[in-house]
Amino acid sequence: MALKNVIGIDHAVVMVKDLDKAAENYRQLGFTLSPRGTHSAHMGTGNYTIMFDPDYMELLGVLVATEHNAPARAFVERQGEGIERIAFTAIDSTEGAEEIRARGFTPVGPTDFERPVTLPDGTVSAAKFRTFMWPTAEAPGGVRIFACQHKTRETVWIPELMKHANAAKRISQVLIAAPEPAAEAAHLARLIDREPKAGADGAVTVPSGGDRADFVYLTLEQLGKRYRGVPLAGLSGRGGAALVLVSGDLAATEKALGPAGVRSGAAIVVPPAKANGTLIAFIAG
Repeated sequence: MALKNVIGIDHAVVMVKDLDKAAENYRQLGFTLSPRGTHSAHMGTGNYTIMFDPDYMELLGVLVATEHNAPARAFVERQGEGIERIAFTAIDSTEGAEEIRARGFTPVGPTDFERPVTLPDGTVSAAKFRTFMWPTAEAPGGVRIFACQHKTRETVWIPELMKHANAAKRISQVLIAAPEPAAEAAHLARLIDREPKAGADGAVTVPSGGDRADFVYLTLEQLGKRYRGVPLAGLSGRGGAALVLVSGDLAATEKALGPAGVRSGAAIVVPPAKANGTLIAFIAG
């Protein structure tokens, strides 16, 4: 039975080494970024968000080493930059944590935190969250998962931040590289009570819930066949590899990306070396 308090993918977290340089890089790719946020002291992190509907991307950087961000720092030391974790939307994080506890997984949290937000009219408010994580060791394909309850959605989904020159609208798929895609997909399916489905090319899809993005587990070889002509340098054989975004206008996408974009079949793709360790594929939708 699917989790009642946890629905599909909320956002993808891309860990970066230099937060401000990464933000400028994504601006050059045609994304509109939120003002830089600084999380509560125990988190020790800062971020920029790239807002879509109903989901978003988060560029996350460690500002001060804390116990809470030790796994994120270990990721950077081990793999550099890229997709480090994926968040689900939590209706109620406290109840959601108890749901996974009842299934035999000891949750990390719930944890409350916030960051100040400068609104378009210049006033300062706050974005407030309550999150919980599945145990750190439960990371299918090397990507940690957690759930995020938004207590102040109006300070996160700001209309002015949801319009992008590259016409990005939402996340369609999160692609995770794995030597054994079926085993990693089965692992995630156990954690979130979803049913995996094998594809013709050997990749395995796990729906995240509702109308949200899917997880797709595949080998680097399979990823290369999906996006022929796109250099995969910088990707690990096991870990978060790519985000597939729906574009409202591929011509606008191609123009905004400029030389960073590579045509590959029906998609326009930014290689991981040009997007902080994350392949970004734009598709029509």
